[in-house]
Parts: sequence; structure tokens; C-alpha cells
Amino acid sequence: MSAKGTLFIISAPSGAGKTSLVKALCEDSHSLRTSVSFTTRPIRPGEENGVHYHFVSHDDFEAMLERSEFLESANVFGNYYGTSQVWVEEQLNAGTDVILEIDWQGALQVRKLLPDSVSIFILPPSRQALEERLHGRGQDDADVIAKRMAQAKDEMSHYSEFEFLIINDDFNTALSELKAVITAQRLHGSRQHLRASNLINDLLS
Repeated sequence: MSAKGTLFIISAPSGAGKTSLVKALCEDSHSLRTSVSFTTRPIRPGEENGVHYHFVSHDDFEAMLERSEFLESANVFGNYYGTSQVWVEEQLNAGTDVILEIDWQGALQVRKLLPDSVSIFILPPSRQALEERLHGRGQDDADVIAKRMAQAKDEMSHYSEFEFLIINDDFNTALSELKAVITAQRLHGSRQHLRASNLINDLLS
């Protein structure tokens, strides 16, 4: 009997570096996959459908909502975002660890349905650094950035609802801390008991 995978929920305000950290983490970790969310927002330059997001129409998204296909969903700046429940459950049952990059509201929904999930919040090192990162993207105008900063303040106010808190001041340090959380969970007794059952039985025979 193989150990079931762990669902890691990672939340952060826009501009905190969450996506870059998760990408680096997945490139260096075995049996770890990132859930690709469904969204109704327009595709941005450089993005690929099915890689960055599954881009769908409002009508298609609402039909999926009616069929209860999402583990969680949210409306952010007028666009819908949602996580496929079937895909996540298939991965976890196969023993694969899954990362969800979602906001605090989505995290709350998921933790209610899957209380064994592990939640991680990422903070920027300062308000100034966050604003500079948002401006540095060059994708949004001043009004959108102002809205994102207001949204970020609200998002960050929920940091205490998460099990782990990482401050992304130095990227490599933050990545090492994120890896440490993943490793610690994989070494948890209940998972190791299943993985090492043959060894344990031999040692205790």
C-alpha cells in the first residue's frame, strides 16, 4: 500500500515571488506537481493554455461550477479562478504531492474539505519591495497596481491562518525554507511507516 500524497497550499500577495519559488521547487523536487488552475481572465503574452492556466470562457466556468467540478473557486478582479477537484484527488491517490497556488479564500475552502493539507504563506520583505516588484512586471497600469496593493494588504492580513510563514527576502533562502517544509512533511511518521513498512518489519522481526 503506497502512501497518499500531500496537498500543499501556498498563498501570497501578488508580487511576493510565489510563482518563481514554486517553479524552482518543482524543478528540484521529485513526485511534486503544481495544479494548473482554470481561469476566465485573458491570456497574457508568453503564457500557454494548459501550462500556466486552463483559459476558459465565463459560460464554461459557470457550467463547471454548476457541476461541482472545483475543489475551490474565487472571483478576483472580475475574473474566475478554480482548481479541478478530480485532478487533485487523482494525483494524491497516486502518491504524488500537489501544490496549489491560491489566495487565502481558496485556501480556507480547501482546508475545510481536505483538513490534512499543509498551508504555507509567503510574505515580501517590505511594502516597498512588493510595490517595486509589481511595477517591475510592466504588465499593469498604475490603477491596476494600486488595486493590487490594496488587495495585497487584505491578503497579508490572513497570514496567521497558515501553518508555515516564509519571508521572501533572499530568494535562495526562501526556497531552502520551502524545501524544508516539503521534506519535513514527507518524513512524517504516518507516511514513512507506509514507505518503509518492509524495512520496519524486518528490523523488528
